[in-house]
Amino acid sequence: MSLMTAGLLVALGLLPSLIWMFFFYRQDCHPEPKYLITKTFLMGIIISPLAVLLQLGFKQIDSWTPFNTLIAQGSLFFLWAAFAEEFIKYYAVRTIALTDSAFDEPVDAVIYMIVAGLGFAAIENILYLFTSIVSNGTQTTLLLWGMRSVGATLLHALSSGIIGYFLALSWFFQNHRKKLLFVGLAVGTLFHFSFNAFLANADNQFRGLMLSVGLLCVMAFLVFLLFVKIKERSSSAIPRLSVATEKEISSA
Repeated sequence: MSLMTAGLLVALGLLPSLIWMFFFYRQDCHPEPKYLITKTFLMGIIISPLAVLLQLGFKQIDSWTPFNTLIAQGSLFFLWAAFAEEFIKYYAVRTIALTDSAFDEPVDAVIYMIVAGLGFAAIENILYLFTSIVSNGTQTTLLLWGMRSVGATLLHALSSGIIGYFLALSWFFQNHRKKLLFVGLAVGTLFHFSFNAFLANADNQFRGLMLSVGLLCVMAFLVFLLFVKIKERSSSAIPRLSVATEKEISSA
């Protein structure tokens, strides 16, 4: 593989995430500083290997876990993989954005979670493209790129956005911030798991594709409603939380 081909694959892998990030960034009435958006996006990329390690660790213990008698091993792995990825994206935001002074309104939680999700999706897309072009050739790789651009990339953004909504709620219900984080991770994981399960376990590829597209439409509509709701709630809230309060939220 030539250096030019490798560079092109990296650019193609990044492009869908950058396009979606620009779209979501424009929805924020008070755009976040570009330096923090960039750092969060890059952290979503950098921290992604931890999700792989968590998934590999699960495979090592899967043979003796008691749950494999209740749920098919494949489904259980999909569930764990979805949770690991959603938690890692949350951790990227917690590490970079939650205690930064620019994080000054609840809706920011949705934006930064989406950005971290798109960073995670970018590196995932790049790895898939490199793997595909070696084994399947250019035409199949471009088809894969097109499908992931509007499929898996958007999934990562939307599932993270749902978690971001529950993080935003913790600004208003500080005594329940850990519960809200748990619920957010659970809901985001469930949507992520369902998307993967539809594609992997459907009777045929067309049915799986239609189910996954339908799910993305539902998620997009839900994130839109939640985004509007949290902006409305924010408009009547105190503009700025204290640094101490922000640190409490980030410790959730």
